[in-house]
Amino acid sequence: MIALLLAADDGSGALFLGEDFFPWMILAFGAAMVVGNILALVRPAADGQRAPAGRAAAMIVVGAIAAVWGAVSLLS
Repeated sequence: MIALLLAADDGSGALFLGEDFFPWMILAFGAAMVVGNILALVRPAADGQRAPAGRAAAMIVVGAIAAVWGAVSLLS
């Protein structure tokens, strides 16, 4: 796998997704935290156990902050 990555390197030092790689990752992880925790609250597991609402709400807030931060970083 590493040999494949090195073979694909053209020597220019360009990053995947350019200079915006980290804002894209922050946006993606933040949005995933929001969506995942909302789905955990809306649709409980098959065994009927619900996710702790307080923890899920806190993770939704943290994910939303990260997603907004990533989006603002990309737009600025």
